[in-house]
Amino acid sequence: MISNALAGVLRRHDIHYGWVVVAVTFLTMLVTAGAVGAPGVFIEPLEKEFGWRRDEVSAALAVRFALFGLMGPFAAAFMNRFGVRRVVLAALSLIAAALTASLAMSEIWQLVVLWGVVVGIGTGLMAMVLGATVAMCWFSARRGLVLGLLAASSASGQLVFLPLLARLTEALGWRTALGVVCGALLLTALAVLALMRDRPRDVGLPAYGESKPDEREVPVSGGLGQSLLAPLLILREAARVPVFWVLFGTFYICGVSTNGLMQTHFIPFCGDFGLVATSAAGLLAMMGVFDFFGTLGSGWLSDRFDNRWLLFWYYLLRGLSLLYLPFSDFTIVGLTIFALFYGLDWIATVPPTVKLTAERFGDGKANIVFGWIFAGHQLGAASAAYGAGLSRTVYDTYFPAFFVAGVLCILAALAFAALRNSEGPRRAPLAA
Repeated sequence: MISNALAGVLRRHDIHYGWVVVAVTFLTMLVTAGAVGAPGVFIEPLEKEFGWRRDEVSAALAVRFALFGLMGPFAAAFMNRFGVRRVVLAALSLIAAALTASLAMSEIWQLVVLWGVVVGIGTGLMAMVLGATVAMCWFSARRGLVLGLLAASSASGQLVFLPLLARLTEALGWRTALGVVCGALLLTALAVLALMRDRPRDVGLPAYGESKPDEREVPVSGGLGQSLLAPLLILREAARVPVFWVLFGTFYICGVSTNGLMQTHFIPFCGDFGLVATSAAGLLAMMGVFDFFGTLGSGWLSDRFDNRWLLFWYYLLRGLSLLYLPFSDFTIVGLTIFALFYGLDWIATVPPTVKLTAERFGDGKANIVFGWIFAGHQLGAASAAYGAGLSRTVYDTYFPAFFVAGVLCILAALAFAALRNSEGPRRAPLAA
């Protein structure tokens, strides 16, 4: 197989195959991020072509965000049971099929079913849980750096796809732009098929940073029913631990202030102030550049400093930047300042959140626990996606949604300041 041959070549050059798996995972999450972010470019074209209201389109996207998160813990269980490679291939196929079918849609219920339900399930089978699973399975050393790199893939997807999609939509229509996303999903599936492997032992290696193969492997047993039941049993155990609710609640706020608000509504928000979609998408791409380095740096920092205080500063700075945005007057200078400060910690919260989860709950179940925490993130995103659209429909402005998100981020920062003195992370693996 290609992977075994490549692993042998890399081993002779003292390079661990885990970095190839990271590269393929990065590509997968990058392209998925492009698929998730694409509707932010398509909101106005859909309104103009079909006459759909902003809150109707937002409702479909809210369904997608909710399923995107709620699938997380089950996706982690499926990856543990069936392997990362099979789950990722199934997810990419599902997303591509739904987006291809949506090229012919004409009714709002079709948007809800295809972009809401099917794409929500497909993207939920991967999401941030994929990055957490790969990092925890393949790496013992440099895990924070890997988490930062994979979390930054979302910013990179935004950087690569959104300006391109905005230009294609403006020049050739949203269907052409969506076709490009489908093609990218197909190419990614081929890369996963050729190079992705589930565990280090599949290529005869230990995890990076360890000396013995299989030392960190988790035995797999049971069928589909057990895979569906395991996340619920683990949730019951995790719910008894106060730090779980701190991480769940603050990650809910993270979703409110990122995917649901910025990724979905930033482009139409800028349009309200006369900024064309291509320029707004360019600003999102700029945020993606800053976020790539910010999240990568966050991963590096999370290996060296108290993750609770990192999260305190990330949420505080994000909240202040969101409160600043409505006062930026939407000038190039004002929006550039916002893009800098907001972009640096857009997804920087992921590495320290995953690290705190692993430290508190143990590697064996941490990816499923993080799946539930990520579900909170996406429920927050769903709330913001619909709430911001409703605010725009009812009050003819997005301002209330951005103010609420900014205040919530400051509350999240205060939660981690309190956690510093009351509920530190303690390694206590959950019962099966």
